[in-house]
Amino acid sequence: MAHIKISAAPSIRRLPSYLHVVRQHRMMGGEFISGTLIARELNLEPIQVRKDLAITGITGKPKKGYPKEALIAAIEGFLGWNSPEDAVLVGVGNLGTALMGYQAFRYHGLRIIAAFDKNPHKIGSTVHGIPVLDVLTMDTQIRRSGVKIAILTVPSVSAQEAANTLTAAGIEGIWNFTNVKLKVPDQVAVQKEDLSSGYALLRVSMQTNRLIGEKWG
Repeated sequence: MAHIKISAAPSIRRLPSYLHVVRQHRMMGGEFISGTLIARELNLEPIQVRKDLAITGITGKPKKGYPKEALIAAIEGFLGWNSPEDAVLVGVGNLGTALMGYQAFRYHGLRIIAAFDKNPHKIGSTVHGIPVLDVLTMDTQIRRSGVKIAILTVPSVSAQEAANTLTAAGIEGIWNFTNVKLKVPDQVAVQKEDLSSGYALLRVSMQTNRLIGEKWG
């Protein structure tokens, strides 16, 4: 895949929603789906949908739209979801446990093959069928397995130390669910998921809707 500019991030975030819509409409029959229909389903502008889909390399046909199968393949290929990728999870707390049980990851080609924790009561157990290993063996286990993705759900105080071990072991991508801005080598990709920011946006949207309702009520 070519290097993706940071400015393309919003488009990339919307692609899974497009994929979901196309998959749903595939079951309804018909060979093509229009960008206008996708836009209407997701309350977006058609031109935005066309621009977003363009980054996958696919182009639609005038008055017909996009071939559904080709569009699904283009989005999955661009996102890398057409080739399974193994991952490890570090920190088997409430959030880590929930992510280990999230079956949709497999649907997107992500397989959590092991988890690491320092709690002796968790080490040696399995969570949703995934073995929980001693965090002290993490470096060796990752090097042995060749896994390249790590999901980080440890307490913030342990985040950087865990990231150091992960990158030294050969991890190339960290999905960071902590509130710490990790310092990693340039060649390591980090995606930070800030749950508090998402909740903040939700609450502000709710308050805005209430104000509008009061104004026009």
